[in-house]
Order: sequence, then C-alpha cells, then structure tokens
Amino acid sequence: MPFLRRRPPAPTLILTALLAASGLVGCAEVPDPGTITVLNSATDTHEHDEEQKFFDRCAKPLGVRVRQTSVPADQVASKALRMASSHSLTDILELDGSELPQFADTGGLVPLADAGVDVTGMSEGAVSMGSFRGTQYGIARSVNSLALIYNADLLREAGVEPPTTWDELKAAAKKLTRGRTFGMAFSATPDADGVYQFLPFFWSTGGDEARLDDGKGAPALQLWKDLVTSKSASSAVVTWNQQDVNDQFIAGRAAMMINGPWQVPVLSAQKNVTWEVAPVPVPEAGRPPVPPIGGTVMALPRTGDSGRQRTAAKIVNCLNEERNQVAWGEAVYNVPTRTAASAAYKDQNPKLGAFADQVATARSRTGRVGARWPVVSDALSGAFQSVLTGRATPDNALKQAQSRATAGK
Repeated sequence: MPFLRRRPPAPTLILTALLAASGLVGCAEVPDPGTITVLNSATDTHEHDEEQKFFDRCAKPLGVRVRQTSVPADQVASKALRMASSHSLTDILELDGSELPQFADTGGLVPLADAGVDVTGMSEGAVSMGSFRGTQYGIARSVNSLALIYNADLLREAGVEPPTTWDELKAAAKKLTRGRTFGMAFSATPDADGVYQFLPFFWSTGGDEARLDDGKGAPALQLWKDLVTSKSASSAVVTWNQQDVNDQFIAGRAAMMINGPWQVPVLSAQKNVTWEVAPVPVPEAGRPPVPPIGGTVMALPRTGDSGRQRTAAKIVNCLNEERNQVAWGEAVYNVPTRTAASAAYKDQNPKLGAFADQVATARSRTGRVGARWPVVSDALSGAFQSVLTGRATPDNALKQAQSRATAGK
C-alpha cells in the first residue's frame, strides 16, 4: 500500500476552515447512534475490505457498526472540510502521518490521552509521527519505511554481497551495471516520493531538515550524484516515482533498488525474480540507518459528541491490540507499531525482517519541523533535482533549499 500522497492545495486555509466549521451549530443530520463513522483513504478494494473486517471485529462487542467513507488520499482534507461544514464530520479520521500536524495545529483534534486511547509500548518513531508539540493526537496501527531490495540471483552471479555502506553501495552498483541493467535504482522525483527516498541518506549522514544549509546533508546529495554520474544509476531517476522504480527492478533493468513493503505483493507474484531485503546502506559501518517512517494515523476529531467519542476511542484501542496490529500488518505488508507486535511480526515474516528492524530507528518527517514540513519537503526536492541535473553543487543546492524553506514560512 503506497503511503505517499500529494497534499491538497492550501492545507492551512482548508484546515483552519475545518476547525471553524466543526465548531458551528445549527441544523444537521442526526447521526445513527448505532454506527461509528470513519473517513479514510482506503479506496483500494482489498484494503477497504480488510479495514472493514477489523472494524467489524472491534465494533461488534460494543453493539455498534462501522461505516467507512473512503476517498483518494489527496482528497481527505477537502472531504473533511465539506463534512464539517455540513455538521457530519466522522468519528474517526485516518490520514497520512505527515498531514497530522496541520490538523492538530487547528485545535480540531482530541488529544488521545484525553480520549482514553492507550499509546503505551509504541515505537519512538510511531509516537513522533502521531504527535504535535508534545501531545499525541494520532495513533498508527502499522507503519512502513524503506530498505534496499536486491535481485539475489544478479548479485550472486556478479559475486557481490549486499552492500552495507555507501562505499560498498557504489562499488556494488558499478559492478552490477551490465548491458541494459543498472546496478541501482531510486526515485528522485520532485515530490513526496523522491523526498521520502532521499531522507534515509540525508538523515544517516547527519542532515537536519530544520537547518538544511549546515552542510551535513551534502554528502547524501553527492552520493546520489556519484551513482548517476558513474552510470551505476539511470539519469531517469529524476522522473521515476516509486512504482516506476519497482517496474524497472522487476523488468531486470535494476539489480538493486530503494523501496518499501507496499511493493511486496507485486514482487511476490514474480516467478523469475528472486528478491531479498537488506537495510539501507549507511555512510560508515556501525552507524544505524535512519529511514523515514510512513503510513496513516487514526485521530479523533472534535465533534462535540462525548458518547460517540468514547465508543470511537474503544474501537481505536481494539484495533491497536497486539494481535490485531500483527494481523493488520500482515494484511497490508506494514510493520506493527507496538514493539511486542513488531517482534512477533518479524518472527512470522522473516523475509521482511529488515523493514521491521529499521522501524526501530526510523524518524517522523514532521518531528523536527511540524506543520512546516510541506515547504521543507519542497525545498529538499528542489535540492536533489538541481544536483542531479547539474544545475548546482550539493552545498549550494542546500543553501538555496534553506532560503526556499525560510521564505515558505
């Protein structure tokens, strides 16, 4: 299940209006007392049906039903606005973790502790992803991240071990580049896909999204530039989204790629591709990888109905019990967020162990910059695009990026 979505236009204006609308009083349709409502982006039939199974499992003991309203991810905020203006905002709102600060900043969400939602035992990254200014407003049942996925047959034929450091990555990618096959593939599109893929390299070398021009992130830009300049990676990476990268890998035109667990269903269906997963290589041996943490969080909007809010909170608690987190993670190929559930998931899915391991050190995109993440993300994408297309050096690109991020306040 892809986690990256285009954000809606003018999110601050939309969400400010959402808060104002949710506080209005007047004529509204009386909600069915026996139905708890959810707004999410589960438009994929498989995901929607799986969601419903879990909702039904948790709602039945409470004597209620759950009705989902599912829209494309980039329409969740605008849909929430329209529902709020007609006084029909759902009891549970599920949105991308990177969007939560923009919602929480309006005051339109209920702190989970106040609602009685249990968030103990969660991974640090998952807590950060659901928090804003020290208060947790959202809870993720499962999360995803990135890893190095490689064609085991091609590496074996070339006598190459899965690389663990950047130097090993460059050497392996060069050796694996043969004929129409590039050694390495990644997404460097000027959007959320490219930024998500850049972050493991940027963060692992000490890059700081709050201080883009401090020079610490420049080596990550140089690494990507070196891979493309040496022709170990295609110059077309600036146009490949994450699905394109997976397509290149499946077609045999890339021996290694950076990608996420949402690609597992397609990869598993390939009879002629023997794939394995390893951690994202790091600058120096011994450093932990620091990938981004992605996925959706469940939040409770301020609807003014305390009774429905208590019932919704009980459903959210049930969904996040260890057994349900493990089962949900297996259903959507994501990693559970409770540490005990994550360990159980890894035991039951050893091939995906690298994803589970990396969640322990993964970071939230919004943890440092909060609601400013969209402008920082845009600035970062401009930096790696300008370097990969030869318009700027890494240091200059990041200085320009900081100026762009500052101007976007």
